[in-house]
Amino acid sequence: MSISPHLWLALSPHGYGHAAMTAPLVAELRRRRPGLRLTIQTALPRSFLETRYGSFEHVPHIPDIGFRMNSAVSVDVDSSAAFYRNLHANFPAVVAAETARLQAAQPDLVLANVPYVTIAAAAAANIPVVAYSSINWADMVENYLGSRPECAAILAEIRDSYAKAQVFLRATPAQPMTLPNVRDIGLVSRKGAVRGGEIRERLGLGQGDRLGLIAFGGIDHRLPLDRWPQLDGWFWLSSLDHTPRPDMAPWQAAGVPFADLLASVNVVVTKPGYGTFSEVGLSGVPVLYEPRPDWPESQPLEKWLSRHTRCLSTTASELASDKLPLLLQTLFSQVVPDVAVATGIDEGVDVLEAVLDAYIRS
Repeated sequence: MSISPHLWLALSPHGYGHAAMTAPLVAELRRRRPGLRLTIQTALPRSFLETRYGSFEHVPHIPDIGFRMNSAVSVDVDSSAAFYRNLHANFPAVVAAETARLQAAQPDLVLANVPYVTIAAAAAANIPVVAYSSINWADMVENYLGSRPECAAILAEIRDSYAKAQVFLRATPAQPMTLPNVRDIGLVSRKGAVRGGEIRERLGLGQGDRLGLIAFGGIDHRLPLDRWPQLDGWFWLSSLDHTPRPDMAPWQAAGVPFADLLASVNVVVTKPGYGTFSEVGLSGVPVLYEPRPDWPESQPLEKWLSRHTRCLSTTASELASDKLPLLLQTLFSQVVPDVAVATGIDEGVDVLEAVLDAYIRS
């Protein structure tokens, strides 16, 4: 057993939210265990991961996608069903390949947000594994694909995989879960630094100009930015592709980490998602969001957000129209609620340390 423990972090590459919401746990575990070695297994780009995790070893292949999407708010149900059929056509072989990968790496602890193949593989390799997220793919698959005749067998394998984790840490807020090993913890998030003045100076703006951030969690979205109205005194930073215009730029032009940008703008335009909603709930930045009524996590996220910052549900067509000024006026006229407190970081890391220490002592 090495003196410096080795954490294997497996992240579903379904947008950036799984990586963003796990980073505070890993940062705190590293603070407590300064020599911790970190391996991240995910198909997400290393360039993004470095902004949240610093140094690590990267394994870019993972047999997990979550769901295939038509846009940031629309699941491609048929394509997702085909993916799960293929994945589970010989599920034991998929698990065996991942088991061999983990046996070769010999980590001391696996943390999975929230790929179930990795959980099953860790259990097969006799490596302790903790699941953690605000969602799980078992309940999600049942929600979108449960009526399909092949789904019962697929769901049985997914649920059996999740049940092999020592515990499933469910961060607040979260979807309802039907798994047997769920333990609730508080909000897990980090508030970014407020750097609005620095950002405006870098962009050549006046200190009185307002900043908006259009961000949909790393998934392409068909928001018609070519029709986005140009508003006096506003400059927009976006994670979406757009044609060049004087009042809009890619978010990287701000020159600060995404978490700091999120805390520094006057409004965020987004969709329901744990990473973005939790961070704006900590900072109190107002939010215009496009709802996802079929996504099981949405209702808990929206209710939670309304308790911690000004927020307003809208549509893509309203955002990219002359209704945008009224939307902003309505949003800013709301009563300002109390911001959230992230109590789940210490709660979650206490569990990770307990599992890790039990393994090291064994």
